[in-house]
Amino acid sequence: MKVAIGSDHAGFPLKENLREYLVTLGHDIEDVGTFSAELSVDYPDWSEKVTTRVATGGADRGVLICGTGIGMSIAANKVPGIYAALCTNEYTARMSRLHNASNILVLGARVTGLDIAREVTRVWFSTEAEAGRHLARRQKLMALEAANAKEATRPQSAQRGRVVVLEHPLIQHKLSIIRDKNTSVKDFRDLVQEIAGLMVYEISRNLPLTEIEVETPICVTKAFSLKGKKLAVVPVLRAGLGMVEGILRLIPNAKVGHIGLYRDPGTLQPVDYYCKLPNDIGERDIFVLDPMLATGGSASAAIAHIKQSGGRRISLVSMIAAPEGIEKVTTDHPEVDIFTAGLDRHLNDHGYIVPGLGDAGDRLFGTK
Repeated sequence: MKVAIGSDHAGFPLKENLREYLVTLGHDIEDVGTFSAELSVDYPDWSEKVTTRVATGGADRGVLICGTGIGMSIAANKVPGIYAALCTNEYTARMSRLHNASNILVLGARVTGLDIAREVTRVWFSTEAEAGRHLARRQKLMALEAANAKEATRPQSAQRGRVVVLEHPLIQHKLSIIRDKNTSVKDFRDLVQEIAGLMVYEISRNLPLTEIEVETPICVTKAFSLKGKKLAVVPVLRAGLGMVEGILRLIPNAKVGHIGLYRDPGTLQPVDYYCKLPNDIGERDIFVLDPMLATGGSASAAIAHIKQSGGRRISLVSMIAAPEGIEKVTTDHPEVDIFTAGLDRHLNDHGYIVPGLGDAGDRLFGTK
């Protein structure tokens, strides 16, 4: 495992010891400093060096050490994508990984002895994160982080959309299968349809109902029907097409529009080539389908097209999202609800979501 380790002057002696200890555990260590206990330094500077490497994928995990560990914890957790945990014993080390999937271990050199620090380090690095209810809670934390990324600059009067991570166990189970690079094209295509249907099942749970009267083979009774809601689904071509059928199985009367956009591989900016929407788009609740919300450029451009055509009640449905994509859409269209099955860590240098699932369009249609 690639590990970045750093400390201030108070944590320097413990850092030196733990660096060598981590090597014996088989890890690849990058020591970012500080490199002396004699010169007083500011802990935020050394926290930034470690957190930057972890947040951008340059390191798998990190270790930060200062006098108490408190300052490093506060500084590290200011960085999006960082989940730093100050651990003082084996139990907190294990729980911070099992339940919280912490990616930076923080230690206090003045309050934790060497033997305990070593044991905490061993347990923390050997413990894997659990899924289930803990995954759902972690995704809520990531959604909260993404939704508040631009809070300081957003006008107070702006209507706010929601960022919702759908945590249904069936959705999470099927999502794990399509992430697997060995999943066949057929299975991938079928599962994308199933996930889309399950997502819209969850999203539509609050649609208004009206009471009606029906006659069963036994008697006349009261029942319920959707209350005059007109729905539209608008896939962003081409990958969005894979989600349409799964939704239409549940909502067969929904109208379908299409928006053609592709991402320029050089600039990573969206280029549009087609737009065809229902004539009454302004009267409909609209689900924009974009399986991978990466940079957010294509989704934002698609929403802008719909608005220009009169659409107003718009939600974005993505199977996997990156914080960068959520930030882009919430900045450009703050009133739009975003629904996703998974909120991942970040984008790589090529604009792909990490860990993601690769190119959804290629995997749907068997192209390269």
